[in-house]
Amino acid sequence: MPLQLSRPDPRGDRDGAVAPKTTVLTLQEKRRQGQPITTLTAHDYPTARALEAAGVDAILVGDSLAMVALGHPDTLSVTMDEMLHHARAVSRGAKTPLLVGDMPFMSYQASSDDAVRNAGRFLQEAGMDAVKLEGGRPFADTVRAIVRAGIPVQGHIGLRPQSVKELGGFRVQGRTAGAARGLLEDAHALEDAGCFSIVLEAVPERLATYITEQVQVPTIGIGAGAGTSGQVLVTADVLGLYDALAPRFARRYANLGETIAGALRAFREDVEARAFPARDHAYAMPSDEWDAFVAGLPTRRAAAAR
Repeated sequence: MPLQLSRPDPRGDRDGAVAPKTTVLTLQEKRRQGQPITTLTAHDYPTARALEAAGVDAILVGDSLAMVALGHPDTLSVTMDEMLHHARAVSRGAKTPLLVGDMPFMSYQASSDDAVRNAGRFLQEAGMDAVKLEGGRPFADTVRAIVRAGIPVQGHIGLRPQSVKELGGFRVQGRTAGAARGLLEDAHALEDAGCFSIVLEAVPERLATYITEQVQVPTIGIGAGAGTSGQVLVTADVLGLYDALAPRFARRYANLGETIAGALRAFREDVEARAFPARDHAYAMPSDEWDAFVAGLPTRRAAAAR
C-alpha cells in the first residue's frame, strides 16, 4: 500500500479525518519521489502548533535553543534536562510532523551506553520520534548502537555547532578536495550505520548535491544549496526573532522582532497615558451588590466609597 503523502490540514479534513503521521518512512518515500522535505525548529508549545498548522514534514527540537531561547553564545551549554523540557512542550503541541530531538553536547560523545540511554529518554520521556547527533565516521558505532535499540537516528555532518571550538568558529566545511572526500566518507558511514537521514550544514552546493546523489537516504540541507532532499532552518531566523548571529544561508520571511518590540512599546505608552485599560477591558459589578458592599463598611470608609 503506497504511503500517504498528501498534506491535509493537521486539524482534520472536512470529514473530520486526522492527518497521517509523518514517519521516517514518509521521508524516505518523499526522497524517492523527488518531493522536497521541509523541517523547522521549535522549542515551545505555540511554535510547535504553528509549524504543524503550516504543514511542515518534521520538527527539530534543536540545540540551537541554547542560543535563540536561552541566550548562550553557542550550543555547548544546553543540558540534556533542558532539551527534554523543551522537547516535551513541542510534543504536546504537534502530533503530525516527525519530531526529532537534538542530542546535546556530551550526551553521546563519552560512550555508546550514554548515547543509547539519553536517546531513549527523548522517546520515552519527551515524546520524540527520533534523535539527531553530530559527527561522521567517529560516531558510526554510536549511531549503530542507538539504532540497534530501536531508535531512529538522523546524522549531521559539515559544520557541527557542537564542535565549533575544534573547527575554529562557524565556518563552511568541505571546501578542499581532501575535506570533501572526508564528508562523503562520513555520509556513507552514517548511512551504513543506519541513519534514516543526514543533515548537511554549511557545505558547498556542488558537494552537497553530489553527496545527496551518492547516498540512498534523504539529505536535509542548511546552507548546502538546493540539491539536497530537503531543507531545515532555525525558526527564530525565519521569523526575524534572533539577530545575534545572522548566517548567510538563513532567509528571513518576517521581521517579528520589530513587530513585537513595536507592540510592547505601544502597550507601555498606553499605560503611561492611561489609555489602557479602557472601560471595555474592565469587569462590571451590579449596583445593588456594590451598595450592599458599601453598607457593610465603617461610616468613614463608606463615605469614601460612595
